[in-house]
Amino acid sequence: MPNPLIVVSGKNGQLGWELQQLTKTMASGFDFLFTGRKELDLSKPLSLPDFFEVHKPDYFINCAAYTAVDKAEIEKESALQINAESLGVIAKECKKHNCTLITISTDYVFDGNTDLPYQTDAAVNPINYYGYTKWMGEKMALENNDHSIIIRTSWVYSSHGNNFVKTLIKLMNDKGEIKVVNDQFGSPTYAFDLATIILQIIQSLQNGNQHYGIYQYTNQGVISWYDFAVAIKKLANLSCEILPVPTTEYPTPAKRPKYAAMETSKIRLHFGIEPIKWEESLKTCIEKIGN
Repeated sequence: MPNPLIVVSGKNGQLGWELQQLTKTMASGFDFLFTGRKELDLSKPLSLPDFFEVHKPDYFINCAAYTAVDKAEIEKESALQINAESLGVIAKECKKHNCTLITISTDYVFDGNTDLPYQTDAAVNPINYYGYTKWMGEKMALENNDHSIIIRTSWVYSSHGNNFVKTLIKLMNDKGEIKVVNDQFGSPTYAFDLATIILQIIQSLQNGNQHYGIYQYTNQGVISWYDFAVAIKKLANLSCEILPVPTTEYPTPAKRPKYAAMETSKIRLHFGIEPIKWEESLKTCIEKIGN
């Protein structure tokens, strides 16, 4: 019997890259195929069925996405096609080939008008177009394949790629003072931790633990962007002054939810996954960046 095949899209993004690093070191009963835009282009949905016909994966981890939150307000057609329409095609193809789909969504499906972490079944109400496209992607994945797992996450960072942690370290090295918003709250997520739990979920499914639907995973703890910046400064041993400012001082084309922390008990219950504290994961990542 050949090993089950796991296809991963978006190999050059933060999560796709972390998955690649993990599979290099793990003893595994799986075969992996990592794809970028050259091999699997979500802006060309008509090309997707041929890919599935050739490779016939057992699991498909969709890490590819249109993630430019502000540009999505203008490039609406492109954002919707990549985040929703093509995901719907992938879900259909997964169903056709008896393949489990795992795809990544976002806290931006919520409006942020709360002060308690969102439950998995809380009403969605995106306040920007990017959030709308990710919500539509969730719907299309679930409608087209009942063996879909959606993992909502937030504030993703890694030692690879462009993200808040690496940007802040660069800014704090270059400047004596920076401003960071202190009235938007959420939970950071280290992409390495997210990659790890995705592989744990697949192993659990292989062992007969058949759970599907919407899940939420972030690192443990709720903070503001300002709190996050202060922690980065301390762990990276930098001396830049960080000034807390309200969102009104930092206008962006797309609105951001003010409070977008998410409750993660469902993923604990179904898959035995215990989120790591955000401080621990941030320390690990900054040590990797420094090496």
